[in-house]
Amino acid sequence: MSDITREFDYNEALACCARGDHDALHTLYRLEGARMLGVVQRIVRDRGMAEDIVHDAFLAIWQRADTFDSGKGSARTWIFSIARHLALNAIRQRERLVVGEIDADTLEQVDDTRPESPSAEAFDWQTGQRMDECLRALEVERRNCVLQAYVEGLSHAEIAAHTGAPLGTIKAWIKRSLVRLRECLA
Repeated sequence: MSDITREFDYNEALACCARGDHDALHTLYRLEGARMLGVVQRIVRDRGMAEDIVHDAFLAIWQRADTFDSGKGSARTWIFSIARHLALNAIRQRERLVVGEIDADTLEQVDDTRPESPSAEAFDWQTGQRMDECLRALEVERRNCVLQAYVEGLSHAEIAAHTGAPLGTIKAWIKRSLVRLRECLA
């Protein structure tokens, strides 16, 4: 995470978005758009689709900024969880369309306008809060490596270059940290 994003007040930016401040959304996009695109592109493996999802994510951030609750997790995690969920939904949608032959009846049955249920949204918040707690339990350098890999979208080699640690060490830290996170979340 750069010094700018470390000092940026994501909570305040979301509060400003909730009040209709377009500049706050623009600043969020400027700070996180490229990183979010990298994360989403790693999930969907398609640049064009990733760009559409990031656009939809920022639209959802704008429309739902008033629902953000800092007591349930960090604002940055909330922002990236929106993009991640949209990317995963896009993959599920694509898989449904690819399975078997697609005919007009099948296309009419697909309903991509249905919003997520309140229980699914509550689950996302609970999972995000638990993830924050589990991440805080990791040692700082290991937590930073995991966040750089899975939030900022950096490769292991990029993290090694950024931290100055050997590539093998970075891979081991991330692998062990993921095991600890899985255990913590279980």
